Parts: sequence; C-alpha cells; structure tokens
Amino acid sequence: MAFDWINEKLADLSAQGYRRQRVTVDVEKDGIISIDGRHYLHFASNDYLGMRHDEGLQQTWVEGIAQFGAGSGASPLVTGYTRAHSALESYLAEHLNREAALLFNSGFAANQAVLQALFAKSGNITADKLMHASFIDGAMSSPAQFRRFAHNNPAHLTELLSKIPSTNSLIATESVFSMDGDEAPLKALADIASEHGSWLMVDDAHGFGVLGEKGLGCAEYVDLSQKDVPVLMGTFGKAVGTAGAFIAGSRELIALLINTARHYIYSTAMPPAQALATLYSLEQLQDGRRQKMLSDNIRYFKTRMQNTDFRVTDSQTAIQPILMDGPNQAMALSDALKQRGIWVPPIRYPTVPKGTDRLRVTLSSVHTHKDIDALCDALLLAREAIS
Repeated sequence: MAFDWINEKLADLSAQGYRRQRVTVDVEKDGIISIDGRHYLHFASNDYLGMRHDEGLQQTWVEGIAQFGAGSGASPLVTGYTRAHSALESYLAEHLNREAALLFNSGFAANQAVLQALFAKSGNITADKLMHASFIDGAMSSPAQFRRFAHNNPAHLTELLSKIPSTNSLIATESVFSMDGDEAPLKALADIASEHGSWLMVDDAHGFGVLGEKGLGCAEYVDLSQKDVPVLMGTFGKAVGTAGAFIAGSRELIALLINTARHYIYSTAMPPAQALATLYSLEQLQDGRRQKMLSDNIRYFKTRMQNTDFRVTDSQTAIQPILMDGPNQAMALSDALKQRGIWVPPIRYPTVPKGTDRLRVTLSSVHTHKDIDALCDALLLAREAIS
C-alpha cells in the first residue's frame, strides 16, 4: 500500500516525545486564554504589545472592510493592490529610511520569495545557524551554495566568507532569535558584509514593533541604513498585532521581487482592511508606551527568576527560554503548569535542536507583575510536583 510508513513515523515521534497535538482556543484576550472551557494566564503569545485587541486597531479593520470588502479579490499584479497597500508600503519605506517596501502574506512567503529572486541561478548564502525554518528551506531549495555560521559568531562568519567569492553573496541573520530571545551583533555583521562585498539580510520578525523608541525594529534600534542592510524583512503578526510581512530595500530590489517572486505574483494580496489596520498599529506604537511596559515586565521576570535554579538565558527580550532535560521533562512541566492555570507549551525538536528542549515563556505589555508572580510561583510548585 502507498505511504505505509506514515503510521510508523507517527509512532516513532510519539516514542521520542516529539509528536505534536493542536489545541482549540475558545477565546484569548488581555493575557488570558481559554481552552476547552478552562482559563489560563497566557505566556505563549507573540503578541508582545497586546495590539491584537486594541480597540482602535479593530475599528480601523472594520472600517476597512466597509470600504474595500473582506478580501482583496486578486493578486497584487491584477487588481489586488489598493491605496491601502500603497499607503502601508510608503509608510514603511519612509520610516525605515528605505527606498521601497513590498508586502507579503507571511514572513515565510517573504523569506522564500527574496531567496528565489536573488538566487534564480547561483550564488552564496551564509546564514546564522539558528535562522528560521522559512529561510533555511528557501536557501536549501535554491541553486546557491548554502553555508551556516556558528550562532552569533562573527569570527566564524569571517572565516567562511574568506573561502568564497563575493559575487552574489548574501549574509543572513535574525535580529531577535525566535526560540532563544537573544539578539544578533548586527553592527559587526554589517561591517563584515561591507568588508567582503556581501549583502546583509536581517529577519526582523521578533524585533519589529518592539525594538527602537518608535517600535521600528532593528533598523531604528541599531541605526542600520539601507547600505548596512540591503534586505530587511519584518512581520506584522507579532508585536504589530495583525498579519503579513514586508521586504524593504532598494527600488531595484523591490522591482525584482514584483517581477520575479512567485510568492508575490501568484498569491492573492493581503486584505486591504488588514493593511489599514497594520498602518494604524504602526502609528500607535510610535509613542513607545507599550514598549516601555514590556521592558518593565522583562526586568521584573528576570529579577524573580534570579533566586531560582531554573536554567534561564541572558535574553533581554520578551522571549525567555527555560531549558529542560529533554522533551519529556518539558512536556511534564508544561502539563503541571496547566494544572495551576498557566499556559506555557513545551518547545521541542525540530523547532529547536535536540538536547535544547524548553519552555518558551513570552512576556507581553498586557501582563501585570501579579501575573508574573503567579507564573514564577507556579514554576516552582510545578517542578516539585514532577520531581
């Protein structure tokens, strides 16, 4: 019979502690999530600034639906590109000090599209070891030579670059790494790229909206020009609170994507109402108020965890990993937290490398210090319960 291996594969995943199951969310708001009729304090969302439930954002989306309809109706190169899309792209280009920007339906599509466009024939891609799966898949499916440098290690990057030609050479990193929460040495990487005649691409998915006084991400936070980072990718589905993504760079880069990126050409454009809501969110985040609240919660959590012997990291971002001794321990601690009203799912291979299974605590500006106290107290009690 065809595909007899499927059941064997699923059984193997279960035996190793790596099989995943979905949960159905009833409702989620203000740091509380309801699943199967039970409410939990929610420490697993990428909605770092609580913008998903901002009343102004929701109202803007509704008004956009009244103006443009629920969807866009076509791909951007047919009739799917509206004034709403154009306004958001213009805002991004202006505030990020880029010549142009282009919208995509997801960060996954944006990463795949830019690699497809830049490496239609050949070239060299040198990326951080912990780059997101969307980038890795795009690089591996391209005709380029793909190399990976040790995580956040400029010296190893320099060593690899010394062995390859600079023609069609792209260096790639994330600004904030999605599973570890640490930040890339972007200035050092930009200098290395310049020295070796390469382009630097930054995936700012977990920095955009959070980093910088106005929430404009790594370009603002580290003061990175278009020359420093010729390819800047960011997403809206995390701190911005909507969905979709963008690539920002030179006019020529954006023109190339418009004309050759299949993920752009053959996808229905994001709903115009979504573009309007995204622009509203970006404008609201400029005052920095929510970012300051998040920073305060990060400091408070790290202070609470100092007097425990949990294996935490040096992350200074909303992503706060707690490392475990394998997938089964991670699942057991997560289950024990659920029994105490705390939602923190386990993160296991292949999302993270084998041996680095963890609980990925994510903090938000909507959390209170009492919420964080409840989390930290529950962690201690849950660990005792499974010991």
